[in-house]
Amino acid sequence: MEERLDAALGEASETYRVVIEKGALGQVGEVFEGCFGAVPAVIVADERTFEVAGEEVERSLKAAGCTLAGRFVFPVHPPLFPDSEGVGDLREWLRGREAVPVAVGAGTINDITKRASHECGRPYMAVATAASVDGYTSFGATITEDGYKHTLPCPAPRAVVADVDVLAGAPERMTASGYADLLGKITSGADWIVADALGVEAIDRTSFEMVQGPLRRWTASPGRLRRGDEEAVAGLMEGLVMSGLAMQRYRSSRTASGAEHQFSHLWEMEGLGHDQDPPLSHGFKVGVGTVAIAALYERMLLKDLTDIDVDGICRRWPGRDEVERRVREAHPNPVMARAAVEESLAKHPSAGELRRRLVRLTQGWDALRGRLREQLLPPGELRRLLAEAGCPTSPREIGLGWESFRQTYARAQTIRRRYTVLDLALESGLLEECVEELFAPDGFWGGSSASP
Repeated sequence: MEERLDAALGEASETYRVVIEKGALGQVGEVFEGCFGAVPAVIVADERTFEVAGEEVERSLKAAGCTLAGRFVFPVHPPLFPDSEGVGDLREWLRGREAVPVAVGAGTINDITKRASHECGRPYMAVATAASVDGYTSFGATITEDGYKHTLPCPAPRAVVADVDVLAGAPERMTASGYADLLGKITSGADWIVADALGVEAIDRTSFEMVQGPLRRWTASPGRLRRGDEEAVAGLMEGLVMSGLAMQRYRSSRTASGAEHQFSHLWEMEGLGHDQDPPLSHGFKVGVGTVAIAALYERMLLKDLTDIDVDGICRRWPGRDEVERRVREAHPNPVMARAAVEESLAKHPSAGELRRRLVRLTQGWDALRGRLREQLLPPGELRRLLAEAGCPTSPREIGLGWESFRQTYARAQTIRRRYTVLDLALESGLLEECVEELFAPDGFWGGSSASP
Protein backbone atom coordinates (compact mmCIF):
# COMPACT_ATOMS: atom_id res chain seq x y z
CA MET A 1 0.00 0.00 0.00
CA GLU A 2 2.70 2.48 0.98
CA GLU A 3 4.47 2.17 -2.37
CA ARG A 4 1.24 2.78 -4.33
CA LEU A 5 0.31 5.76 -2.20
CA ASP A 6 3.78 7.28 -2.53
CA ALA A 7 3.59 6.93 -6.31
CA ALA A 8 0.11 8.50 -6.35
CA LEU A 9 1.22 11.37 -4.11
CA GLY A 10 3.99 12.02 -6.62
CA GLU A 11 1.27 12.62 -9.21
CA ALA A 12 -0.87 14.79 -6.90
CA SER A 13 -0.58 18.54 -6.76
CA GLU A 14 -1.97 19.41 -3.31
CA THR A 15 -1.79 16.47 -0.92
CA TYR A 16 1.69 15.81 0.47
CA ARG A 17 1.11 13.12 3.07
CA VAL A 18 -1.31 10.23 3.60
CA VAL A 19 -1.19 7.91 6.62
CA ILE A 20 -3.46 4.84 6.73
CA GLU A 21 -2.40 2.74 9.72
CA LYS A 22 -3.55 1.29 13.00
CA GLY A 23 -3.04 3.85 15.75
CA ALA A 24 -2.58 6.69 13.24
CA LEU A 25 -4.44 9.21 15.42
CA GLY A 26 -1.29 9.40 17.50
CA GLN A 27 0.58 10.73 14.45
CA VAL A 28 -1.74 13.67 13.76
CA GLY A 29 0.42 16.17 15.62
CA GLU A 30 3.63 15.08 13.90
CA VAL A 31 1.94 15.16 10.47
CA PHE A 32 0.42 18.59 11.15
CA GLU A 33 3.73 20.07 12.28
CA GLY A 34 5.52 18.60 9.26
CA CYS A 35 3.00 20.07 6.82
CA PHE A 36 2.22 23.43 8.42
CA GLY A 37 5.03 24.26 10.84
CA ALA A 38 4.22 26.46 13.82
CA VAL A 39 0.82 27.66 12.57
CA PRO A 40 -2.01 27.17 15.13
CA ALA A 41 -4.63 24.48 14.51
CA VAL A 42 -8.40 24.46 14.93
CA ILE A 43 -10.52 21.31 15.10
CA VAL A 44 -13.63 21.04 12.89
CA ALA A 45 -15.96 18.14 13.69
CA ASP A 46 -19.50 17.26 14.62
CA GLU A 47 -20.53 16.09 18.06
CA ARG A 48 -20.22 12.44 17.10
CA THR A 49 -16.88 12.58 15.28
CA PHE A 50 -15.38 14.76 17.99
CA GLU A 51 -16.26 12.09 20.52
CA VAL A 52 -14.88 9.32 18.29
CA ALA A 53 -11.60 10.96 17.33
CA GLY A 54 -11.51 14.70 18.07
CA GLU A 55 -10.28 14.44 21.63
CA GLU A 56 -7.45 12.12 20.59
CA VAL A 57 -6.56 14.50 17.75
CA GLU A 58 -6.31 17.37 20.22
CA ARG A 59 -4.06 15.31 22.50
CA SER A 60 -1.79 14.41 19.60
CA LEU A 61 -1.53 18.04 18.48
CA LYS A 62 -0.67 19.18 21.99
CA ALA A 63 1.90 16.41 22.41
CA ALA A 64 3.63 17.60 19.22
CA GLY A 65 3.79 21.16 20.58
CA CYS A 66 1.14 22.54 18.24
CA THR A 67 -0.94 25.53 19.34
CA LEU A 68 -4.71 24.97 19.46
CA ALA A 69 -6.82 28.00 18.55
CA GLY A 70 -10.21 26.44 19.29
CA ARG A 71 -12.73 23.99 17.93
CA PHE A 72 -15.85 24.24 15.79
CA VAL A 73 -18.27 21.40 16.49
CA PHE A 74 -21.46 21.04 14.47
CA PRO A 75 -24.50 19.52 16.23
CA VAL A 76 -25.63 16.11 14.99
CA HIS A 77 -29.29 17.18 15.10
CA PRO A 78 -30.64 18.33 12.75
CA PRO A 79 -28.55 16.23 10.34
CA LEU A 80 -25.69 18.11 8.73
CA PHE A 81 -25.55 18.29 4.93
CA PRO A 82 -22.73 19.64 2.73
CA ASP A 83 -24.50 22.85 1.75
CA SER A 84 -23.71 26.54 1.43
CA GLU A 85 -25.19 27.27 4.85
CA GLY A 86 -22.74 24.98 6.64
CA VAL A 87 -19.86 26.37 4.58
CA GLY A 88 -20.89 29.93 5.44
CA ASP A 89 -21.13 29.25 9.17
CA LEU A 90 -17.66 27.71 9.28
CA ARG A 91 -16.15 30.34 6.98
CA GLU A 92 -17.24 33.20 9.22
CA TRP A 93 -15.91 31.43 12.33
CA LEU A 94 -12.55 30.71 10.66
CA ARG A 95 -12.10 34.29 9.55
CA GLY A 96 -11.77 35.30 13.17
CA ARG A 97 -8.87 32.89 13.75
CA GLU A 98 -5.51 32.70 12.00
CA ALA A 99 -5.27 28.94 12.14
CA VAL A 100 -5.27 25.84 9.92
CA PRO A 101 -8.42 23.70 10.16
CA VAL A 102 -8.17 19.99 10.93
CA ALA A 103 -11.35 18.34 9.66
CA VAL A 104 -12.25 15.37 11.88
CA GLY A 105 -15.05 13.39 10.27
CA ALA A 106 -16.23 11.85 7.03
CA GLY A 107 -17.57 13.23 3.75
CA THR A 108 -19.79 16.05 4.95
CA ILE A 109 -17.29 17.49 7.44
CA ASN A 110 -14.51 17.19 4.88
CA ASP A 111 -16.43 18.92 2.06
CA ILE A 112 -17.59 21.77 4.29
CA THR A 113 -14.11 22.30 5.71
CA LYS A 114 -12.47 22.04 2.30
CA ARG A 115 -14.65 24.72 0.78
CA ALA A 116 -14.69 27.03 3.81
CA SER A 117 -10.89 26.82 4.10
CA HIS A 118 -10.54 27.72 0.43
CA GLU A 119 -12.85 30.72 0.84
CA CYS A 120 -10.63 31.87 3.71
CA GLY A 121 -7.50 31.40 1.61
CA ARG A 122 -5.85 28.76 3.75
CA PRO A 123 -4.93 25.07 3.54
CA TYR A 124 -6.36 22.35 5.75
CA MET A 125 -5.83 18.78 6.93
CA ALA A 126 -8.27 15.85 7.13
CA VAL A 127 -8.60 13.13 9.74
CA ALA A 128 -10.94 10.45 8.39
CA THR A 129 -13.35 8.72 10.77
CA ALA A 130 -14.93 6.35 8.21
CA ALA A 131 -14.00 4.74 4.89
CA SER A 132 -17.22 6.11 3.44
CA VAL A 133 -16.34 8.48 0.55
CA ASP A 134 -13.69 9.10 -2.09
CA GLY A 135 -13.73 12.86 -1.60
CA TYR A 136 -11.11 13.13 1.14
CA THR A 137 -8.25 13.72 -1.32
CA SER A 138 -10.21 15.01 -4.31
CA PHE A 139 -9.91 18.43 -5.88
CA GLY A 140 -13.17 20.27 -5.27
CA ALA A 141 -16.00 19.94 -2.76
CA THR A 142 -19.51 18.77 -3.55
CA ILE A 143 -21.78 21.46 -2.12
CA THR A 144 -25.51 22.07 -2.54
CA GLU A 145 -26.46 25.68 -3.30
CA ASP A 146 -30.10 26.70 -3.71
CA GLY A 147 -31.08 23.07 -4.13
CA TYR A 148 -28.54 22.27 -6.87
CA LYS A 149 -25.50 20.11 -6.23
CA HIS A 150 -22.21 21.48 -7.57
CA THR A 151 -18.61 20.43 -7.39
CA LEU A 152 -17.02 23.72 -6.37
CA PRO A 153 -13.31 24.29 -6.98
CA CYS A 154 -11.04 24.15 -3.96
CA PRO A 155 -7.77 22.41 -3.10
CA ALA A 156 -7.58 18.99 -1.49
CA PRO A 157 -6.19 18.66 2.04
CA ARG A 158 -2.44 18.94 2.45
CA ALA A 159 -2.49 15.77 4.55
CA VAL A 160 -4.89 12.92 5.39
CA VAL A 161 -4.64 10.68 8.44
CA ALA A 162 -6.85 7.58 8.68
CA ASP A 163 -6.62 5.37 11.76
CA VAL A 164 -7.61 1.83 10.80
CA ASP A 165 -8.87 1.19 14.34
CA VAL A 166 -11.27 4.11 13.98
CA LEU A 167 -12.30 3.14 10.43
CA ALA A 168 -13.01 -0.46 11.44
CA GLY A 169 -15.16 0.77 14.33
CA ALA A 170 -17.27 3.08 12.17
CA PRO A 171 -20.95 2.21 11.67
CA GLU A 172 -21.38 -0.65 9.22
CA ARG A 173 -23.53 1.51 6.93
CA MET A 174 -20.69 4.01 6.47
CA THR A 175 -18.17 1.38 5.41
CA ALA A 176 -20.81 -0.14 3.12
CA SER A 177 -21.41 3.30 1.63
CA GLY A 178 -17.70 3.68 0.86
CA TYR A 179 -17.69 0.27 -0.78
CA ALA A 180 -20.63 1.21 -3.00
CA ASP A 181 -18.92 4.45 -4.01
CA LEU A 182 -15.76 2.56 -4.92
CA LEU A 183 -17.63 -0.17 -6.82
CA GLY A 184 -19.20 2.58 -8.94
CA LYS A 185 -15.78 3.17 -10.52
CA ILE A 186 -16.47 0.12 -12.67
CA THR A 187 -19.23 1.89 -14.60
CA SER A 188 -17.57 5.31 -14.46
CA GLY A 189 -14.49 3.73 -16.04
CA ALA A 190 -16.68 2.32 -18.80
CA ASP A 191 -18.12 5.78 -19.41
CA TRP A 192 -14.64 7.23 -19.87
CA ILE A 193 -13.81 4.42 -22.30
CA VAL A 194 -16.90 5.42 -24.33
CA ALA A 195 -16.01 9.12 -24.26
CA ASP A 196 -12.47 8.31 -25.33
CA ALA A 197 -13.56 6.03 -28.18
CA LEU A 198 -15.94 8.66 -29.58
CA GLY A 199 -13.40 11.48 -29.39
CA VAL A 200 -15.27 13.38 -26.67
CA GLU A 201 -12.71 13.14 -23.87
CA ALA A 202 -9.44 11.27 -24.21
CA ILE A 203 -8.39 8.95 -21.40
CA ASP A 204 -5.48 10.17 -19.32
CA ARG A 205 -3.79 6.80 -18.87
CA THR A 206 -2.03 7.57 -15.59
CA SER A 207 -5.17 8.93 -13.91
CA PHE A 208 -7.26 6.07 -15.31
CA GLU A 209 -4.88 3.38 -14.04
CA MET A 210 -4.59 4.95 -10.59
CA VAL A 211 -8.21 3.92 -10.06
CA GLN A 212 -8.90 1.10 -12.49
CA GLY A 213 -5.63 -0.81 -12.07
CA PRO A 214 -6.21 -2.07 -8.49
CA LEU A 215 -10.02 -1.69 -8.51
CA ARG A 216 -10.92 -5.36 -8.71
CA ARG A 217 -8.69 -6.14 -5.73
CA TRP A 218 -10.10 -3.28 -3.63
CA THR A 219 -13.67 -4.46 -4.26
CA ALA A 220 -13.13 -8.22 -4.08
CA SER A 221 -14.01 -8.88 -0.40
CA PRO A 222 -17.26 -7.15 0.61
CA GLY A 223 -18.05 -9.84 3.18
CA ARG A 224 -14.78 -9.17 5.04
CA LEU A 225 -15.60 -5.47 5.07
CA ARG A 226 -18.98 -6.16 6.61
CA ARG A 227 -17.29 -8.15 9.38
CA GLY A 228 -14.99 -5.21 10.13
CA ASP A 229 -11.84 -6.96 8.91
CA GLU A 230 -9.09 -4.40 9.41
CA GLU A 231 -7.04 -5.41 6.37
CA ALA A 232 -10.10 -5.15 4.13
CA VAL A 233 -11.08 -1.79 5.63
CA ALA A 234 -7.55 -0.45 5.10
CA GLY A 235 -7.71 -1.63 1.46
CA LEU A 236 -11.05 0.12 0.98
CA MET A 237 -9.65 3.33 2.42
CA GLU A 238 -6.64 3.07 0.13
CA GLY A 239 -8.97 2.75 -2.86
CA LEU A 240 -11.03 5.75 -1.82
CA VAL A 241 -7.92 7.87 -1.22
CA MET A 242 -6.38 6.79 -4.53
CA SER A 243 -9.61 7.72 -6.32
CA GLY A 244 -9.43 11.17 -4.79
CA LEU A 245 -5.77 11.55 -5.74
CA ALA A 246 -6.62 10.64 -9.32
CA MET A 247 -9.30 13.34 -9.36
CA GLN A 248 -6.77 15.74 -7.90
CA ARG A 249 -4.24 14.90 -10.59
CA TYR A 250 -6.73 15.18 -13.44
CA ARG A 251 -8.47 18.23 -11.93
CA SER A 252 -11.82 16.60 -12.57
CA SER A 253 -14.05 13.91 -11.11
CA ARG A 254 -14.12 12.17 -14.52
CA THR A 255 -11.63 9.63 -13.11
CA ALA A 256 -14.17 8.37 -10.57
CA SER A 257 -17.66 9.55 -11.51
CA GLY A 258 -19.95 8.70 -14.40
CA ALA A 259 -23.61 8.05 -15.07
CA GLU A 260 -24.04 6.17 -11.78
CA HIS A 261 -23.19 9.42 -9.99
CA GLN A 262 -25.61 11.34 -12.19
CA PHE A 263 -28.35 9.07 -10.84
CA SER A 264 -27.20 9.75 -7.29
CA HIS A 265 -26.83 13.50 -7.80
CA LEU A 266 -30.33 13.79 -9.26
CA TRP A 267 -31.84 11.92 -6.31
CA GLU A 268 -29.83 13.95 -3.82
CA MET A 269 -30.91 17.27 -5.33
CA GLU A 270 -34.51 16.12 -5.08
CA GLY A 271 -34.05 15.25 -1.40
CA LEU A 272 -34.29 11.46 -1.64
CA GLY A 273 -33.52 9.99 1.76
CA HIS A 274 -32.95 13.31 3.54
CA ASP A 275 -35.84 12.57 5.89
CA GLN A 276 -34.46 9.16 6.86
CA ASP A 277 -32.62 8.70 10.15
CA PRO A 278 -29.76 8.57 9.47
CA PRO A 279 -30.09 10.24 6.06
CA LEU A 280 -29.59 7.98 3.07
CA SER A 281 -25.91 8.11 2.14
CA HIS A 282 -24.40 9.26 -1.13
CA GLY A 283 -22.71 5.90 -1.54
CA PHE A 284 -25.93 3.93 -1.20
CA LYS A 285 -27.50 5.97 -3.97
CA VAL A 286 -24.39 5.50 -6.10
CA GLY A 287 -24.61 1.74 -5.53
CA VAL A 288 -28.16 1.53 -6.87
CA GLY A 289 -27.14 3.83 -9.71
CA THR A 290 -24.23 1.53 -10.53
CA VAL A 291 -26.54 -1.47 -10.91
CA ALA A 292 -28.91 0.62 -13.03
CA ILE A 293 -26.15 1.79 -15.38
CA ALA A 294 -24.61 -1.68 -15.64
CA ALA A 295 -28.05 -2.96 -16.64
CA LEU A 296 -28.25 -0.28 -19.36
CA TYR A 297 -24.80 -1.23 -20.61
CA GLU A 298 -25.90 -4.86 -20.72
CA ARG A 299 -28.76 -3.92 -23.07
CA MET A 300 -26.55 -1.66 -25.20
CA LEU A 301 -23.91 -4.34 -25.64
CA LEU A 302 -26.52 -6.62 -27.19
CA LYS A 303 -27.21 -4.07 -29.94
CA ASP A 304 -25.50 -3.97 -33.31
CA LEU A 305 -24.42 -0.35 -33.44
CA THR A 306 -22.56 -0.89 -36.69
CA ASP A 307 -25.91 -0.72 -38.47
CA ILE A 308 -27.75 2.20 -36.87
CA ASP A 309 -29.61 4.65 -39.12
CA VAL A 310 -27.17 7.58 -39.00
CA ASP A 311 -29.06 9.65 -41.59
CA GLY A 312 -32.41 9.17 -39.86
CA ILE A 313 -31.04 9.97 -36.41
CA CYS A 314 -29.42 13.16 -37.68
CA ARG A 315 -32.59 14.28 -39.47
CA ARG A 316 -34.61 13.87 -36.28
CA TRP A 317 -31.95 15.40 -34.03
CA PRO A 318 -33.51 18.23 -31.97
CA GLY A 319 -32.27 21.80 -32.04
CA ARG A 320 -31.22 23.73 -28.96
CA ASP A 321 -34.65 25.27 -28.39
CA GLU A 322 -36.27 21.85 -28.38
CA VAL A 323 -33.63 20.52 -25.97
CA GLU A 324 -34.30 23.40 -23.59
CA ARG A 325 -38.05 22.77 -23.73
CA ARG A 326 -37.66 19.06 -22.97
CA VAL A 327 -35.23 19.65 -20.13
CA ARG A 328 -37.48 22.21 -18.47
CA GLU A 329 -40.40 19.80 -18.72
CA ALA A 330 -38.29 17.09 -17.07
CA HIS A 331 -37.44 19.26 -14.03
CA PRO A 332 -40.36 21.01 -12.33
CA ASN A 333 -38.01 22.77 -9.90
CA PRO A 334 -37.01 26.01 -11.69
CA VAL A 335 -33.54 26.12 -10.07
CA MET A 336 -32.77 22.59 -11.20
CA ALA A 337 -34.31 23.24 -14.61
CA ARG A 338 -32.14 26.29 -15.20
CA ALA A 339 -28.94 24.45 -14.25
CA ALA A 340 -29.91 21.34 -16.22
CA VAL A 341 -30.56 23.42 -19.34
CA GLU A 342 -27.08 24.92 -19.06
CA GLU A 343 -25.48 21.48 -18.63
CA SER A 344 -27.50 19.89 -21.42
CA LEU A 345 -26.81 22.63 -23.96
CA ALA A 346 -23.10 22.59 -23.10
CA LYS A 347 -22.82 19.04 -24.47
CA HIS A 348 -25.52 19.09 -27.14
CA PRO A 349 -23.87 18.46 -30.52
CA SER A 350 -24.98 19.98 -33.78
CA ALA A 351 -26.37 17.58 -36.38
CA GLY A 352 -23.01 17.68 -38.17
CA GLU A 353 -21.07 16.92 -35.01
CA LEU A 354 -23.49 14.12 -34.20
CA ARG A 355 -23.04 12.61 -37.65
CA ARG A 356 -19.26 12.52 -37.26
CA ARG A 357 -19.62 10.92 -33.82
CA LEU A 358 -22.08 8.29 -35.02
CA VAL A 359 -19.92 7.37 -38.00
CA ARG A 360 -17.03 6.89 -35.60
CA LEU A 361 -19.30 4.76 -33.41
CA THR A 362 -20.43 2.49 -36.25
CA GLN A 363 -16.89 1.99 -37.48
CA GLY A 364 -15.42 1.29 -34.04
CA TRP A 365 -18.31 -0.47 -32.28
CA ASP A 366 -16.88 -3.99 -32.35
CA ALA A 367 -13.63 -2.87 -30.73
CA LEU A 368 -15.43 -0.63 -28.25
CA ARG A 369 -17.83 -3.39 -27.27
CA GLY A 370 -14.86 -5.65 -26.53
CA ARG A 371 -13.24 -3.02 -24.29
CA LEU A 372 -16.48 -2.46 -22.42
CA ARG A 373 -17.04 -6.17 -21.81
CA GLU A 374 -13.58 -6.38 -20.25
CA GLN A 375 -14.30 -3.36 -18.03
CA LEU A 376 -17.82 -4.11 -16.82
CA LEU A 377 -19.40 -6.63 -14.46
CA PRO A 378 -22.95 -7.91 -15.04
CA PRO A 379 -25.59 -6.03 -13.04
CA GLY A 380 -26.56 -9.21 -11.19
CA GLU A 381 -22.96 -9.67 -10.04
CA LEU A 382 -22.80 -6.05 -8.87
CA ARG A 383 -26.00 -6.58 -6.88
CA ARG A 384 -24.47 -9.63 -5.20
CA LEU A 385 -21.32 -7.74 -4.22
CA LEU A 386 -23.31 -4.79 -2.88
CA ALA A 387 -25.61 -7.06 -0.88
CA GLU A 388 -22.61 -8.84 0.68
CA ALA A 389 -21.30 -5.45 1.82
CA GLY A 390 -24.67 -4.56 3.36
CA CYS A 391 -25.73 -2.07 0.68
CA PRO A 392 -29.17 -1.55 -0.86
CA THR A 393 -29.38 -2.84 -4.43
CA SER A 394 -32.81 -1.77 -5.70
CA PRO A 395 -34.78 1.50 -5.86
CA ARG A 396 -37.36 0.26 -3.37
CA GLU A 397 -34.65 -0.19 -0.74
CA ILE A 398 -33.74 3.50 -0.94
CA GLY A 399 -37.34 4.70 -0.93
CA LEU A 400 -37.74 5.38 -4.66
CA GLY A 401 -40.89 4.44 -6.57
CA TRP A 402 -40.61 2.42 -9.76
CA GLU A 403 -41.94 5.14 -12.06
CA SER A 404 -39.58 7.75 -10.61
CA PHE A 405 -36.75 5.29 -10.99
CA ARG A 406 -37.67 4.57 -14.57
CA GLN A 407 -37.72 8.29 -15.39
CA THR A 408 -34.26 8.70 -13.89
CA TYR A 409 -32.64 7.15 -16.97
CA ALA A 410 -33.77 10.09 -19.11
CA ARG A 411 -33.69 12.84 -16.49
CA ALA A 412 -30.20 12.07 -15.16
CA GLN A 413 -28.77 12.50 -18.65
CA THR A 414 -29.67 16.20 -18.52
CA ILE A 415 -27.99 17.31 -15.29
CA ARG A 416 -24.29 16.98 -16.16
CA ARG A 417 -22.33 17.83 -19.30
CA ARG A 418 -20.10 14.77 -18.82
CA TYR A 419 -20.45 12.24 -21.65
CA THR A 420 -21.66 8.83 -20.44
CA VAL A 421 -23.55 5.78 -21.64
CA LEU A 422 -26.74 7.81 -21.19
CA ASP A 423 -25.55 10.11 -23.96
CA LEU A 424 -24.41 7.19 -26.09
CA ALA A 425 -27.86 5.61 -25.82
CA LEU A 426 -29.65 8.90 -26.50
CA GLU A 427 -27.53 9.86 -29.49
CA SER A 428 -27.77 6.41 -31.07
CA GLY A 429 -31.57 6.54 -30.74
CA LEU A 430 -31.70 3.62 -28.30
CA LEU A 431 -32.31 5.10 -24.86
CA GLU A 432 -36.09 4.71 -24.81
CA GLU A 433 -35.88 1.24 -26.36
CA CYS A 434 -33.34 0.03 -23.82
CA VAL A 435 -35.31 1.40 -20.87
CA GLU A 436 -38.44 -0.31 -22.18
CA GLU A 437 -36.51 -3.57 -22.34
CA LEU A 438 -35.16 -3.14 -18.81
CA PHE A 439 -38.65 -2.67 -17.37
CA ALA A 440 -40.37 -5.30 -19.52
CA PRO A 441 -41.70 -8.37 -17.62
CA ASP A 442 -38.63 -10.35 -18.69
CA GLY A 443 -36.24 -7.39 -18.30
CA PHE A 444 -33.72 -6.78 -15.54
CA TRP A 445 -35.98 -4.47 -13.54
CA GLY A 446 -39.26 -6.02 -14.60
CA GLY A 447 -38.43 -9.60 -13.72
CA SER A 448 -37.49 -11.46 -10.58
CA SER A 449 -34.16 -9.64 -10.35
CA ALA A 450 -36.03 -6.49 -9.32
CA SER A 451 -36.66 -7.97 -5.88
CA PRO A 452 -34.33 -6.87 -3.08
